[in-house]
Amino acid sequence: MSDQSIINYTITHVKSALQDAEGGHDWWHIQRVWNNAKHIAQQEQQTSKQPLDLLTIELGALLHDIADAKFHEGNEDAGPQKALGLMQEMEVPEETRMHVTQIVRHISFKGGNHAQAFRSPELDIVQDADRLDALGAIGIARAFNYGGFKNRALYDPSIPPKLDMNKEAYKNSNAPTLNHFYEKLLLLKDRMNTATGRKMAEARHQYMKTFLHQFYQEWEGMV
Repeated sequence: MSDQSIINYTITHVKSALQDAEGGHDWWHIQRVWNNAKHIAQQEQQTSKQPLDLLTIELGALLHDIADAKFHEGNEDAGPQKALGLMQEMEVPEETRMHVTQIVRHISFKGGNHAQAFRSPELDIVQDADRLDALGAIGIARAFNYGGFKNRALYDPSIPPKLDMNKEAYKNSNAPTLNHFYEKLLLLKDRMNTATGRKMAEARHQYMKTFLHQFYQEWEGMV
């Protein structure tokens, strides 16, 4: 299969696999991350000292949430295994298959104290693309959509955010949605990997801070 045929087949498969997914992790999330990744790759390629593997980047973006552990009883092997199976079906070259599988396995934010075990320029780009979709107006919408999906409170002043959670504590947290801004979303700006990602994250980060300021004022009946 040509690279474009691989991408087209992957898109069709992912759309089908995620047709009933929660709204923050559905096909539209994948499409936004894919578009972000292509844009970042285009910008970063201009200054990169080595060629970027664009097929790996596109497949990593398209498959990064093919079986999110959150929706598969915490099974962190579900996504990599499903992505690998699809790529084997398409006869994607082994080197690309292994690289994309590593991207799917290591892309997620897993809490403040979690160290990332695998790095590559392609993962850096896909990870930035995914993190951008957790920021700004869409990031806010996704956070509250998922909070509603999990029946979580919007905000509870008596439950402060926890910034020192390990991987398991972060995964098992059922704190109010607003805590998620401090435990993850507001941390992402300073964890972007690429110059392009950092530039794109800045405006989205500031938008979220403005939203939080307005939220607290309305909560207290001040506006």
